[in-house]
Amino acid sequence: MEYGCQSMVGKIDSILIKRPEQAFISQQHLDGQWRAYNYLGCPDYERTVREHAAFEEILKSHVKHIYALPADSGVGLDSIYTHDPLKITVRGAIYFPMGKQLRSGERIASEKYLLELGIPTLGHILPPGKMEGGDVLWINEKTVAIGQGYRTNAEGIRQFTELTRDFIDEYIIVPMPHGDGEDCCLHLMSVISFVDTDKAVVYSKFMPVFFRQYLLEHGYTLIECDDDEYERLGSNVLCLAPGVCVMMAGNPKMEARLRAAGIELFTYEGEEVSYRGTGGPTCLTCPLLRQQV
Repeated sequence: MEYGCQSMVGKIDSILIKRPEQAFISQQHLDGQWRAYNYLGCPDYERTVREHAAFEEILKSHVKHIYALPADSGVGLDSIYTHDPLKITVRGAIYFPMGKQLRSGERIASEKYLLELGIPTLGHILPPGKMEGGDVLWINEKTVAIGQGYRTNAEGIRQFTELTRDFIDEYIIVPMPHGDGEDCCLHLMSVISFVDTDKAVVYSKFMPVFFRQYLLEHGYTLIECDDDEYERLGSNVLCLAPGVCVMMAGNPKMEARLRAAGIELFTYEGEEVSYRGTGGPTCLTCPLLRQQV
């Protein structure tokens, strides 16, 4: 199959998801596991299934090929957030050991499935290196920004650079803040989402000055997310194609700002499937093929 995804805004042709039936399994399973995964509350299983189905319907209307990971005993609840164990490049997939120990099995399950689809493996980030997909942000096909924090460390970045130096020209290392602590999920993609070729949603409070200035100097319009809506995943927006995006419902200020900026926006109810696990639409998906822009 075709693959390659060194863009955050090119039209998505193929995408990887995992449905709650295969990740959350049952209400009983959730009841026994959600605290260990540091969720904000125990998801309601039936509501989660309905929310994710509605989200998938939005994807189906814009994405030609949707692939779903099967159930796997070696992974847990967070496997529903398919974005983080890997990144797809033009040379194949790079798999990550994950900074969150409970997610260490996800790269194995993902690699097995994607090899079956025909996507080759470019390499692996090996311990003591740590890396998660939410910290790897394509500026364009030749430029990548990488958040360095609790989930992605310097050794992980070094290994990623070695694997990609033949086809990446520039690496922008972005120091991540402490935020709410080591156990909380804070990725680079928590504070920025590209929504068009020249527009990005940002939570500037957690963004280093040099990186914010870099975006402005390169012609990006920055659409600011407020504190209250950042807590509601308002800065987590998935771009399906240039200027066409999806986000979790319940962030009216960000919805209004995106529409005022000319973005075609779709929303889904995500209280159970996204908010409780702090994983928005970008986290729920791993694009496998995006068109070049």
